[in-house]
Amino acid sequence: MTVSTPALSGLRRAGALAAVTLATLALGVVPGTRADAAVGTLPIGDADLTEVTTSRALADGVTLTRIVRGTEPAPADQINTTTRGPWVVNVLTIDPRHARGHLKATYGPNLGQVEKTTDLVRDSGALAGVNASFFTFTASQLYPGDPVGLGLYGGKLLSEPTTEPGEANFVVDATSNRALTGKLTWSGSVRNRRTHTVLPLEFINHPPVVPAGCAALTDQTACTEPGDVVRFTPEFDSATPAGAGVEVVLNRLGCVVRTATTRGTTLVAGQTSLQATGRDTVALLDVAGRGCLDLTSTLTNEQGRNLPLRPGLFGVNGRYPLTADGQIVVPDGGSDSFFARNPRTIAGTTRDGRIVLATIDGRQTTSVGTTLDETAAVAQALGMSDAINLDGGGSTTMAAEGALANHPSGAERAVGDALVYVGGRYRGGN
Repeated sequence: MTVSTPALSGLRRAGALAAVTLATLALGVVPGTRADAAVGTLPIGDADLTEVTTSRALADGVTLTRIVRGTEPAPADQINTTTRGPWVVNVLTIDPRHARGHLKATYGPNLGQVEKTTDLVRDSGALAGVNASFFTFTASQLYPGDPVGLGLYGGKLLSEPTTEPGEANFVVDATSNRALTGKLTWSGSVRNRRTHTVLPLEFINHPPVVPAGCAALTDQTACTEPGDVVRFTPEFDSATPAGAGVEVVLNRLGCVVRTATTRGTTLVAGQTSLQATGRDTVALLDVAGRGCLDLTSTLTNEQGRNLPLRPGLFGVNGRYPLTADGQIVVPDGGSDSFFARNPRTIAGTTRDGRIVLATIDGRQTTSVGTTLDETAAVAQALGMSDAINLDGGGSTTMAAEGALANHPSGAERAVGDALVYVGGRYRGGN
């Protein structure tokens, strides 16, 4: 992932025609040029399978393609093993050279809650979109939409990338529709302007954990075990997480406006808060004791270069890169069910700068889904030089022109965020 200021320069310039056939989509070639490999065939299942492709333009530079490979429904007990399919793939292609709208990431009324992809597309006034980030889901009843990894919206970092090696990120500049994939890292801290005391931040907008050995302590300052230090913004939820610990509220200038020895408050526009648990409560009270604070938040790419946060920049998290510079790079997953056949959502870019978003229906006799290896093969066949695996399974959803474009596994699931294509130039905001 290579990024430089002030824009996402260094990326290949977008090209190709607005209305594409599967042949041009598959290998990223412009009609009239020569392709050195067969096109129109997804490299999954038996070679003799019938494949039907339909494609239509949704807008200038935006094409929706549907590929159905295999004609006979799969036996219910062979969904995970059949080589006959069928597979149903929906592909949304955005050509920045011709598209008049912009791609961005969006979430519902607040970051901690969930919304259906179709609702996120509709509420954004978008033409089309897909589900995006992995999110807390059933692990948190209070904040199920909390992203598990990068959440960057309109230049605001609302969730930091994890340190998990498998996390992969998709970043798009809505002002130019240039996108990239890779892995970002984050560091943050808070510093007292008067005393110069510095305290590292551990998370952004994630409920802090009270150390198990101090769970019975109402006064967390008496705890001797390390806890968490977290920054919260008004976008997180209607109120910050409540519980034992310490919370310091800052105004838009970074100056302390109130301190509490329990957690949980309502933030107004311009305010942020810092929460701490365990023995980190003492450190937070020390650094925020008097005066004003400076907060740092730095994203860096795989080469250690900073990614400046600016309006128009959006980013979501996925799990595992699928392709890099045109090569399949999926790791060996062994017997992990995550690597087995599932519904999948993919985000990637072609060598000439087009953005490709795809869904593969799964866990159904009418579309069996793909292993992570098969998913990477599909991404490569669709011309994605660089691609990542977004949240899938029951989350996999594509909506277009106000309706579902794919067939989710079960009822449509509410998700944390989505990537949506909106008509018109980007004019700011989330």
